[in-house]
Amino acid sequence: MAGRAQALYRKVAADLERGISEGAYGSGGKLPAEGVLAEQYGVSRGTVRQAMSVLRANGFVASRRGTRRVVLRTSQSQSFGELLSFTRWARSTGEEPGGRVVRAVQGPASGTESARLRVAEGAEVCRVLRVRTLSGRPVMVERTVYPEAVGALVAELEPDTVSFTVRLEEQGVLFADAQHTIDLVPADATDAELLGCGEGDVLLREQRRSTDPAGAPIEFSEDRYLPGTVAFTANSSAGSGSLARRAGRPSSG
Repeated sequence: MAGRAQALYRKVAADLERGISEGAYGSGGKLPAEGVLAEQYGVSRGTVRQAMSVLRANGFVASRRGTRRVVLRTSQSQSFGELLSFTRWARSTGEEPGGRVVRAVQGPASGTESARLRVAEGAEVCRVLRVRTLSGRPVMVERTVYPEAVGALVAELEPDTVSFTVRLEEQGVLFADAQHTIDLVPADATDAELLGCGEGDVLLREQRRSTDPAGAPIEFSEDRYLPGTVAFTANSSAGSGSLARRAGRPSSG
């Protein structure tokens, strides 16, 4: 029951974030009252309050004494959910996301994989290789490793499923936190074949480990992007920090 409640408030928060990003409430506008939102989504006021906590943490709204929650931004800087999900990020920039599974295999975890996923060395894991597209154009190669339980859910998804993250959330997998590492790497033969670049060309790499509310790893992913297709922007403040990505253009130089 607790897991269902957590899934509900995250779904409410995600829907409100989409509305804010699309300008439904206007910058500086006010969200509907708590009771109105509870009725609209068919949830309790407590669930709405939890959703508002997510919006505040992601910098979408602020609470002011004596007024309803005020929208802080409508720009396309990405929330936690969009950074976690290629699909959400792509749609926030007006692009049409796509994905195709190139290979999905199960096997024993290597020493590195066991450390990243906190499973015993040799434990069963699921490895997925996917190519991701923006409006039909290949822009990223995704290599993701899942622990056995999550991998079993992934194995049931259709190869052309656009968003694994969204489908996993629908099945009760809760993404609560993620660690990101960003650097540059040379394209290997697989990258070159799937992205149409040269072997050895420089790619932007994001390594990500996502965990659930209890801190248990859900996935470890290594995503490699073509230059000029994505940019990462880090914002920090005394109260909170966020890492966002937005559509980028190749430099003319």
